[in-house]
Amino acid sequence: MGYNLKVHIDKSSGFCFGVVYAIEMAEDILDSEGYLYCLGDIVHNDEEVARLTDRGLRIIDHEVLKNLRNEKVLIRAHGEAPSTYQLALANNLTLIDASCPVVLKLQNRIKNSHDDEEQVLIFGKHGHAEVIGLQGQTDGKAIVFQDLTELDHVALPAKFTLYSQTTKSTDKFYSIKDELISRGYEVKANDTICRQVSNRYEELEDFVSHYDKIIFVSGKKSSNGKVLYDVCKKYNQNSYFISNVEDLESSWFVPGDKVGICGATSTPMWLMEKVKTQLELY
Repeated sequence: MGYNLKVHIDKSSGFCFGVVYAIEMAEDILDSEGYLYCLGDIVHNDEEVARLTDRGLRIIDHEVLKNLRNEKVLIRAHGEAPSTYQLALANNLTLIDASCPVVLKLQNRIKNSHDDEEQVLIFGKHGHAEVIGLQGQTDGKAIVFQDLTELDHVALPAKFTLYSQTTKSTDKFYSIKDELISRGYEVKANDTICRQVSNRYEELEDFVSHYDKIIFVSGKKSSNGKVLYDVCKKYNQNSYFISNVEDLESSWFVPGDKVGICGATSTPMWLMEKVKTQLELY
């Protein structure tokens, strides 16, 4: 086709340190032992999961975990609820704990709030791995909401403590806090959003403005991917969300386009490189 596209990958895209840490731990054990169980997808990216399962990673859920004995099991960056650790003790499982330190710190703060008998509210995605682990710190008593409208029919106490899933938008967290205060609640707000994630919003805002087209690469299950793609779209209308090379369409481009490639904190660099190679063939 001879489109002669000028393609660049965003230097600050790719795995966050929590994901790097989990994957390196998994690879070390796979190299020495040939297989390793992992509780849930090690990262919300199907391509990276496939690469690791080919190397011997065995993804299991909590149901399978109940029947597992005397094995090693990796806890991914998202963290787990206390009940998982209790089960591991009962089943003689060795946990390889790759919980992200940012998540662990948040779990600890939520547990302390709950122990102090504060009502805990968590701004986060229902059913998300990290959120399940957070809610577990409160014996399931925390109120989780994705959107303020969900609280319209909830009888909230006059005073409560507000936390956020680590990958949520900082702006949205603060607007929720302000809105709840304006409704007359006494809100103790804890901004626990990962700075590695929130800094990407600003970096992306700058990055996407330099290109004709933006290809955003992310797994569909990535919460952080959805938020970051919205940032791309806001500052560059010609942004396209793809999960793999097969999703690319040549009709998106015109000859000589400057194309920027970026991704979520769960998007492997090798996948963005693969997308770049494909675009350069056009």
